[in-house]
Amino acid sequence: MGIFGHPRALHAVVLACGMAWFGPAADLAAGTLDSIESVRPIAKSAEPFGLFTSPLAEGGLHEKWLGVEREIDAELLVLALCEEDRGSCASPAALRFLAIIDNAKARDGRARLGEINRAINLAIRPVSDLAQYGAIDVWSSPLKTFAKGAGDCEDYAIAKLVALRLAGIPPEDVKLLILHDTLRGQDHAVAATRLDGRWLTLDNRRMAMVEDAQVRNYRPTFLIDHDGVKRYQDALPAPDARGLELLNLASTSTPPLQTTSE
Repeated sequence: MGIFGHPRALHAVVLACGMAWFGPAADLAAGTLDSIESVRPIAKSAEPFGLFTSPLAEGGLHEKWLGVEREIDAELLVLALCEEDRGSCASPAALRFLAIIDNAKARDGRARLGEINRAINLAIRPVSDLAQYGAIDVWSSPLKTFAKGAGDCEDYAIAKLVALRLAGIPPEDVKLLILHDTLRGQDHAVAATRLDGRWLTLDNRRMAMVEDAQVRNYRPTFLIDHDGVKRYQDALPAPDARGLELLNLASTSTPPLQTTSE
């Protein structure tokens, strides 16, 4: 069923995308993020970027996410036990993750979301999968990432996804997004959450949260939430070599999704 199917366990837990650099919030807020206005449909979706998605029920990305969900389910038990008796908790990673959730819960609205984005950005050191695991495209569960203290962009995004849920954000208001960086020619993962009807992106590259309408130089390609993996219908990259690699994720035998370590 996965983490999003266990509401009773969720309240007792907490979770890690690799951070290349960040400076003061004012500097980060000015970062380069290609407007997607030209691809917006007339009828807008309720999903981030106002674009429509379709379910992805098989393929490499689907299977990868199922594996992450299984790891998160196992970690929920550890987190639940640690929350019940923190003095006896044998997992320093769980205690650090729970502390972030506690601090977020003490805040409301945008401040709660910003606390999760800031704290997880600071808690994880940016390291590529190749450097850390000797492999390309390894997606880690939160406690695994916190135990290592390092990860790349999808590890940050996964941790934020779970942390947002555990901090009380409704499942329909929490997403993991795969974006294609049109300047660097790379894929990048971020978390997204809805506040007052607007979607904010929580990016390991910046402390400031950016609304989806303000994102530049990125095209959304995939979305992951409590309903599973979905593909954006209207904003896929042009079918060049890189676009074909992304499209191949819909098949059962695919190359890995290579997200930047930043």
